[in-house]
Amino acid sequence: MALENIYEKNELSTTGVILVSSYFEHWEKDSCLEHLNELKLLCDTLGLKTLDRMACHTRKVSASLFISTGKLEELKEKIQATGADLVVFDDEISPAQQRNLEKELKVHVIDRTEVIIGVFAERAETKEARLQVELAEVKYQAPRLKRLWTHLSRQAGTAGGGAGGGAGGGGYLKGEGEKQIEIDRRIIKRRIDRLEKEIEEVRGQRQVQRQMREKGGIPVFAIVGYTNAGKSTLMNALTDANVFVEDKLFATLDTKTRKFVLDNNQELLLVDTVGFIRKLPHQLVAAFKSTLEEAVKADILIHLVDSSHPNAIEQAKTTMQVLEELGAKDKPVITVLNKIDKLEGDAEISRLRLLYPKTVRISALQRVGFEELKEAIQREIEALRKVVQFKIPQSEYQIVSEIMRLGRVIHQDYEENDVLIKAEVPLFLAEKFRVYAQVN
Repeated sequence: MALENIYEKNELSTTGVILVSSYFEHWEKDSCLEHLNELKLLCDTLGLKTLDRMACHTRKVSASLFISTGKLEELKEKIQATGADLVVFDDEISPAQQRNLEKELKVHVIDRTEVIIGVFAERAETKEARLQVELAEVKYQAPRLKRLWTHLSRQAGTAGGGAGGGAGGGGYLKGEGEKQIEIDRRIIKRRIDRLEKEIEEVRGQRQVQRQMREKGGIPVFAIVGYTNAGKSTLMNALTDANVFVEDKLFATLDTKTRKFVLDNNQELLLVDTVGFIRKLPHQLVAAFKSTLEEAVKADILIHLVDSSHPNAIEQAKTTMQVLEELGAKDKPVITVLNKIDKLEGDAEISRLRLLYPKTVRISALQRVGFEELKEAIQREIEALRKVVQFKIPQSEYQIVSEIMRLGRVIHQDYEENDVLIKAEVPLFLAEKFRVYAQVN
C-alpha cells in the first residue's frame, strides 16, 4: 500500500500521527471535529496511533501549504510536544503542498485519500478487489513520483512482466540518458495498462455471473450505505451468510451475494456492497466501478443508515451522492434506519423519515423490525411484477413449470388441452410469454 513507501507494515502500529482538519465558518467547527473523529477511525483501522488532533479555522486555503503560517507554527509545536512522525490531513492536499509541508514540518505528510487507499489495500481479499486497489493507488501516486520511485523500482520486473515480458524489466531501467522522472512515468503507464486489462477480464466474468442471475429472474436487492452502517450484520442476520463483521470502517470490501427466501417462499438475492464514505477518493470510485455496478444493476436498493450516528443525515446524503455518480439514483430504494437499539431519542429518526420515503426501523444486531423490513421488500417486489392470466397448451408444459418456478400461482385450471393459469410474475416473464396471455 502507499504508506509502505514510508514505513514497513509492521511499523505502522508504532507510528504516531497528528490529524488536521479545516473549517471556514465558526458554526462548522462541530462538524469539523466529527470529521476528525472519523479520520481517527480510519487511522485506527490502518493501525496508526493518533497522538493529537487539530481543527484549523481557515479564511483562505494556502496554495503552497494549505494551512496558514500561524497554524503551521502551531502544528510544529504539536509535533515537537508529542513526538509524532506523521501528519494526516482530512482534506486532499496537492503534491506541491505535500512536499512543502514535509519540508517545513520535518515529518512525513499524507492526506485522507492516502489513508483510505491504505485501508482498502489492507482489507482487499479477492483478486478483483486487490487489482482495483492497486490501480487506485498507482493513479493517486502518479503525480507524487519522487515519493514513489523506490517503491516502483522494487516492482519494475512485475510491472513489465504483465505487459511485454522482459522489455519492462531490469534492462529497461538502464537506458542511458533517460531521466529518472521519465522512467517513473513509463513504469506507471505500464502498470496502469496491465491493471486495467486484468480488471476488465475479471469484470467480464462478473458480467457473465450477473447475466445468469438475470436469466433466472430472481429479484436482486443491493444493500448500500455508509461504511460501518451494519450491512454485513444485516446480511448475516437475514441469510446466515457468515460475512466477516468488525466494528471498524471498511471491515469488508468484497461483494457477497446470498439467496434469501421470504415467508411466502418468494426468492430474492441480497448483494452486500462495499461501504461508502465522505470524500471517497475519486480514484477508488473509478477503480471500484465494476464492483459498485452491483448497486447499479440491482432491481432495488436497500439503503442502510446508522440512525444512531450523530452525522446520520450527512452519511445518508453521502451515500445518495455516490449512487448518483454511479447512475443509480433513480432505482427504487428502501431506506432502512439501523441501530435503533442505540438511540436515545427519535429526533434524528424523524428528520431522516422526512428526507427519505419508504423508511423502515430495525436493529440488525438485535434482529428487531425484520417483519416490517420483509413487508417493505415484498411491496417492492410486487411493484416489479404483475398478475397475468395465461392459456398454455399442455404440450408446452415447460412454460407452466417456469411460471410456477419464478411466479406466484393464484389459480390453476384445465380446459381441454390447455392449462389456464393465473399468476403473479416478474415483468420480464410477462413480456416473454405475452403471446399466451389472455386479455380480460
